[in-house]
Amino acid sequence: MTLIKSISGIRGTIGGKVSENLTPIDAVKFGCAYGIWLKKNSNKDKLKVVIGRDARISGKMIQSFVQNSLISLGIDVCDLGLSTTPTVELMVTKLNADGGIIITASHNPSEWNALKLLDNNGEFLNANAGNEIVSISENDNYDFSDVYSLGVINKVHDTMQTHIDSVLNLKLVNTDGIKESKLKVVVDGVNSTGGIIVPLLLKQLNIEFETIHCEPTGHFAHNPEPLKKNLLDLSNKVVELEADLGIAVDPDVDRLVFICEDGDIFGEENTLVACSDYVLSKTPGMTVSNLSSTRALRDITEIHGQSYFASAVGEVNVVNKMKECNAVIGGEGNGGVIYPESHYGRDSIVGIGLFLSLLIEKNMKVSELLSTYPKYYMVKEKINLSKGIDVNNILKSLASKYSNENINEIDGLKIDFKDSWVHLRKSNTEPIIRIYSEAMTEDVANKLVNQIKNDIKELS
Repeated sequence: MTLIKSISGIRGTIGGKVSENLTPIDAVKFGCAYGIWLKKNSNKDKLKVVIGRDARISGKMIQSFVQNSLISLGIDVCDLGLSTTPTVELMVTKLNADGGIIITASHNPSEWNALKLLDNNGEFLNANAGNEIVSISENDNYDFSDVYSLGVINKVHDTMQTHIDSVLNLKLVNTDGIKESKLKVVVDGVNSTGGIIVPLLLKQLNIEFETIHCEPTGHFAHNPEPLKKNLLDLSNKVVELEADLGIAVDPDVDRLVFICEDGDIFGEENTLVACSDYVLSKTPGMTVSNLSSTRALRDITEIHGQSYFASAVGEVNVVNKMKECNAVIGGEGNGGVIYPESHYGRDSIVGIGLFLSLLIEKNMKVSELLSTYPKYYMVKEKINLSKGIDVNNILKSLASKYSNENINEIDGLKIDFKDSWVHLRKSNTEPIIRIYSEAMTEDVANKLVNQIKNDIKELS
């Protein structure tokens, strides 16, 4: 059982002991810490925070603890109830709020929950803010409001519809064309809030659709991470119903993956590639993804005559890099699409709108569209570390050994070879080094990982 405090919030398993798991006490302390940080960094007399949750079994309980922590500090709460991460992000600005919290553990199993923290732009906090909140949560020097200054909880309705409306009004989303396309789709909402918002979107696009695992019970029908091995039900249903494609999202709807009409997976790495291909064809500009994402985005960007940039891993790092180079689209290879014309956050609803617009414009099957993109194979592994090993020294030694290659050290160590790459990152929560590699064949990608593993053994 685990409790992890980081710059992005607090995450852990439900139940157990205080400070070892995500208990009511931990939820209250972290909710208070966030509220105190907001008050410390604002000149306003009255603050307002937007809160929504995915459909996890523990979601309503954790949300209640967090909301009451905030009103005890005199902060008003806009309660969205069942929601999605991108919906909360959008509503922070639409409701002119001072911050936001999403109660979700994203792709983690149902035993987990978490608090994702947002600033007044509806964007994830930077490292300094996150570290300050963690520090505040570790002491009990709280100053609560008196009975006449308590905050209030206001329920806000129909925010998923507001989210959908904002997507359908995006200039590049071909709403009319999609409505006329006669597409047939199958949706897997992993029994969370994607099972509400995605069908609602498709209904308004006049798309014929079937659903599986779309009851928002929080009892996930399969591992909630949208990977091929977890989406066999969706693949089989797409083939059985002779649908044009399948759509799968994670529990908080910020990761998106498609299934081809033949049941094969389009691939979460290719979600951003396809959406970027479409956006770049209409609005030339820069693109950004993190160092562990597929090289295919760089390839597609350069085909369009534009420049690609890489950031450290983490959504806040991708967003900062996008702002720095004024990118027209970016995201992460885990199926997260960030489209600034909407907002600076990973958004599956935006991704669906852009992808369907591309699909009808190309007038081809999803498998045919996939075949037009560079074919890469990615391997993700890890090395367990012995106690006392100096990881930073190992990474420096590897950088020296491969100094003739393109070296990037902004986040661990990435070594770019001519037709492949490998990225090594030290985990902040486990005694491991994560090793990601990508190459034009699976065999080469595996050999590259094994090569680096042997290098590390020699250096240890």
